[in-house]
Amino acid sequence: MDAGASSSGIEIGVHMGDLPPGAQLQVSTRHHTYSIEKLTGLNARISGHPEYCAEPVEVLIGGGNWGGSMLKPGYIGRGMRLEFWHPAHKLVATSKVVDIQLLS
Repeated sequence: MDAGASSSGIEIGVHMGDLPPGAQLQVSTRHHTYSIEKLTGLNARISGHPEYCAEPVEVLIGGGNWGGSMLKPGYIGRGMRLEFWHPAHKLVATSKVVDIQLLS
């Protein structure tokens, strides 16, 4: 986690590689709130989007970007778009992240 993390809120961002398997995140974007459970490495189970992941689905977390092609691999940060690889929809990019909570 980046400096500035409180006991449950993450002020700047988090790298998936720093989290243990089973860690739970709640990531709110401008349009949806996602539940993310870390599995192994950058693999995660995600839900929270009515079309792409209404039910939990296993994905590969690509990372965060500022809206262009430059990706910060494995990182979820405020103000960035979260990218993940979905088995059916391929690359999914969210709207900008506004809040990140570490639930467990």
